[in-house]
Amino acid sequence: MPRRKSELSRGVRFRLALQDLGPIFIKFGQLLSTRRDLLPEDIADELMLLQDRVPPFDQQVAIKLIEEQLGARICDVFSRFDETPLASASVAQVHAACLKTGEEVVVKVVRPGLKPIIGQDLAWLFILARMAERVSADARLLHPVQVVMDYEKTIYDELDLLREAANSSQLRRNFEGSDLLYVPQVYWDWCRPKVLVMERIYGLQVTDMAGLADQRTDMKMLAERGVEIFFTQIFRDSFFHADMHPGNIFVSTVNPWAPKYIAIDCGIVGSLTPEDQDYLARNLFAFFKRDYRRVAQLHIDSGWVPAETKLNEFEAAIRTVCEPIFEKPLKDISFGQVLMRLFQTARRFNMEVQPQLVLLQKTLLNIEGLG
Repeated sequence: MPRRKSELSRGVRFRLALQDLGPIFIKFGQLLSTRRDLLPEDIADELMLLQDRVPPFDQQVAIKLIEEQLGARICDVFSRFDETPLASASVAQVHAACLKTGEEVVVKVVRPGLKPIIGQDLAWLFILARMAERVSADARLLHPVQVVMDYEKTIYDELDLLREAANSSQLRRNFEGSDLLYVPQVYWDWCRPKVLVMERIYGLQVTDMAGLADQRTDMKMLAERGVEIFFTQIFRDSFFHADMHPGNIFVSTVNPWAPKYIAIDCGIVGSLTPEDQDYLARNLFAFFKRDYRRVAQLHIDSGWVPAETKLNEFEAAIRTVCEPIFEKPLKDISFGQVLMRLFQTARRFNMEVQPQLVLLQKTLLNIEGLG
């Protein structure tokens, strides 16, 4: 017999509640799942199971929206347009098509009437967040109102497909000619705020282990290239794809002995200031030297934790988190987990939330999961 809700874990109950509330709350739960610096692990793990999948909206409505945005009829732009969508999510759905000039493309179109729904749902989220801050000291430590404000910016950014197109173009340019990563071409002539047209790519989903094995993909090189992509984005470009979950990452079927990643959906990106890059590099160097005092001092010098933080206590807390990690072989160390533990420790010393570092940690955890 299925268990009553009262018998389920708190994480499962929270996930089910968000699912019942609908797509905007599901996306909020997905955002929360990346905030492991704030949430207990059991809740964060459960929220990772949320799937942003909703039924497609009417195909004739989609065609009408696309034609309005492009200022042209579908048949004048595309020689073929598949009315049944390839994928459908809470913000947009995607159709396969072929341009009159012969290029195979995908057409992403934003769902109609979303802004009023989002506004209403955000109003409820803000009410709940403010109530939590008033009645719970533990909740205040999590800054729920700030979390909802971050989500508000993210969700409205996702409604602007020109922003996603610009992000994709930038990432493609950064890896032009690279053996590591391919980003599909954006067809700017046919991009609008609610419509994005870009090259259709073919590859294996990074989680398709059977397919990767069948084509004899060099899995060791695939994992190594994933990490190299991460550090290239962070330290060379200071511009990184911040939503590299398995649904957005594919592996080219060309040259499986030297596998190349393919990235789509660049709606969420992150960047670091030169100061953050410098402090992060020095933190990593000090970490590998097991110089925990230096790690603690760098957090204070950077302003990530208050200047009045007691250095000895902070150093001891960092040592407690990091020392067990060095008992593992290097290949088994999760650097995303290291960052997460460091952030959780720093939170106990009143570390201010650093959105760019949270995105960074999320990205590294995603990339490690790919390998």
